[in-house]
Parts: sequence; structure tokens; C-alpha cells
Amino acid sequence: MLWNEPNNTSHWDFGVDPGWEVFAEMVRQAGQAVHAEAPSVKRVLGGISPVDPRFVARMGRQGALQHVDVVAVHGFPLDWNLWGVDEWPERLDAVRAVTDLPVWVTEVGVSTFASESLQVEGLRRTAEILIGRAERIHWYSLFDLPGAWDALTRHRRAEGTSYLRHYHMGLVREDGTPKPALRAFADYAQELGICQWVHWQDPRLDDMVRRLRDLGVRKVRTGLSWSDDHKPGALAWFDRQMNALEEFDLTVTFCFTPDHAGVVPHYTSPPRNVSEFADFCARMTRRYAS
Repeated sequence: MLWNEPNNTSHWDFGVDPGWEVFAEMVRQAGQAVHAEAPSVKRVLGGISPVDPRFVARMGRQGALQHVDVVAVHGFPLDWNLWGVDEWPERLDAVRAVTDLPVWVTEVGVSTFASESLQVEGLRRTAEILIGRAERIHWYSLFDLPGAWDALTRHRRAEGTSYLRHYHMGLVREDGTPKPALRAFADYAQELGICQWVHWQDPRLDDMVRRLRDLGVRKVRTGLSWSDDHKPGALAWFDRQMNALEEFDLTVTFCFTPDHAGVVPHYTSPPRNVSEFADFCARMTRRYAS
């Protein structure tokens, strides 16, 4: 997957690239680079949030869709979106109306910020609606975000309770105890995948693999961060992560700009040189696609 939520201000700096011209060029070059390394690997346009067919149409006009094989969407109608869970078919149809590419749902979830029982009900209803309507569906997420960590959003606490919901999206609490929805998820584990970001030197990696295996999950989405690529020991950590997840059918997201490579020093910044991102994608594909 090439980037994550590029039409979301928390993941791409519109002020620097208001028309997504830089992003489209980055996708074109990265898509070509990945294909050159592993022609059989599917290239996914970074999951969009909000679900906006106009953005997908723009990517088509700017030539980006010619270099991907899948379009992905993210939806959280019970937490952040201004539409209801029953509108999922309509939202997917709107995207399919502007592209012939398959549409995956690579993040969908319900927080327990307000209620753990709501997460159970939301998971079951989401599964009923989406299974059979998309080739891949990834539930977000397995683990709650630890309270001492920052959620990857530019606006942080200015978002109020919207920010706090980031910390309660998991099926497992920070202390490792299961939420009621974990048992409900097991009923759909063969059809639903999991999206779980693995953070730099994440101490939960082994527990993540064990729990996914116990649940019977086969499809997993995670990320390799370009912004981590320049840290000491980066390749050793990437190898550790990818070896641990080798048994799963992986969707690996390449995203986040190193401070020194951005137009501005921030992980959401467009890179000054998009070929550097394409090179990262090529190197990671060469190292792990086989």
C-alpha cells in the first residue's frame, strides 16, 4: 500500500500540496518501482479517509491509478464519519462508479471510548454488511494504543474526544485483557483481517502474532515506515517485524516522510524528491516480497 489516508489532513500536508500533484507523482513513481521489483505483488492506493470518490477520480485524472491495482477505503461511521454503518454499500458503490479497480476496506472499526457493548454491536453489523462486498476487509485494530504513546494525527488534543478515541480502537485493552468484542471477532476471523500498526521496536509484536494465530486470522495489514528507515538498526528491526509476520497474508503500508526528506520537517510532508520514496518502496519490496 502506497501511503495511508492521503486525503486526510492528519496524514498529508495539503498546505504544501493542495492539489495532490506531488502525491500523484509519488504514487506513479512508487507504483512503477514496486512493479519492477515484483510484478505479481498488488499495489494499493493508500486507504482514503474520508471515503471520497472525488479524490479517487482526481487520482485517475492525474495518472496515479494507472500504477496501482487496488483502491482502498477507510471508514469509521460510529466514531468519526458523518454517515451511518448501514451506508457502507452506498459508499463503496460511489467509489466503484469512478474506477474499475477493486475496492478494499483496509480500516474499519469501532472504539470503546463510549461503550464496549457498542463495539460488539458495531463489529457484528459491520461484518454482516461488508463480508462479500469487498475482497479484503481489515478490522482496526487488535490492540488499544498505549496511553503513553502519541496517536499519529497532526492535530492531537485539539481534536478533543475525537483524539481520545484513537486510544480505544482495539479488541484488547492496554493491560492485555480482552474486550467483549474479541470473542465476537473470532466468529468472523476467517473473513475479516486485522489492521495493526507495528510501532518502532514495538514490545507487543510477539503477543500480536500469538493472538492473531489463536484467532485464526490470515490477512494482516501493517506498515513499514519510511521515517524509521534512517534510524540506527532500522533494517534489523524491519527484518524482525517481517519475519514475525511471515505466516500471514500481508498488506504492507509504505508511508511517513523522514523530517530531513520533507518539504517541511514532518511525517505528513510531501517529500522534496518523490524518487526517494519510490526508492524506499523498491528496496522494501526487493527485500520482503519473496
